[in-house]
Order: sequence, then C-alpha cells, then structure tokens
Amino acid sequence: MSNMFGRIKDMQAKLKEAQDNLVHVQASAEAGAGLVKATVNGARQIIKLEIDNDLLKPDDKEMLQDLVVAAVNKALVEADAKAKEELKKATQGFMPNIPGLDLSGLGL
Repeated sequence: MSNMFGRIKDMQAKLKEAQDNLVHVQASAEAGAGLVKATVNGARQIIKLEIDNDLLKPDDKEMLQDLVVAAVNKALVEADAKAKEELKKATQGFMPNIPGLDLSGLGL
C-alpha cells in the first residue's frame, strides 16, 4: 500500500513539473495568408503577435481584429495539443492505460 502511495506522489510531482514547464511549449499560427501571426505557450498565454504593416490602416480595423482572433485561436489549439502531449510524456508509465478513463480534467 505504501508503495502505491509513493507512486502516486511521484506521479503528482511529475505532473506538477510538466505543468510548470508548459510555459516553454510554444505554438504559432497565422491568419490572412500570414498577415497576422500569433505565438502562444502551453499555459495559454500570448507570447508574440506580429501584424503586417499593410493591415495598419484605419479602414482595415475590423478585418485586423478578425485576423488577430483567428491567429490566436489557431495557435491556442496547437498549443493545447502540444501541452497534452508533454503532460502525457511526463506521466507515461505512471498512469494505467484504461479504455474509457477520462483524464481530461487533469490536463491529460
């Protein structure tokens, strides 16, 4: 029984470490054929936003807003996928592979 609790503590420590390291996982995406580029991290934070100078016109404000939202959302989806993969790697060997077991609440 104490061995099981030791493994659980080890898994919790690995999971915490993996979650803390998600700030180093980066994903980028673009919208408008590269006119807007967003880079986010696995902690769902925007790190960088690039906007082409051609879009910096008052008449294009609405289109710019739409492109920024699209680029950021695409980057977040990619970052989520990368973050889940990193967490999965960190807990490999600790978590049993049980069909139907939903670990999405743990970030897995």
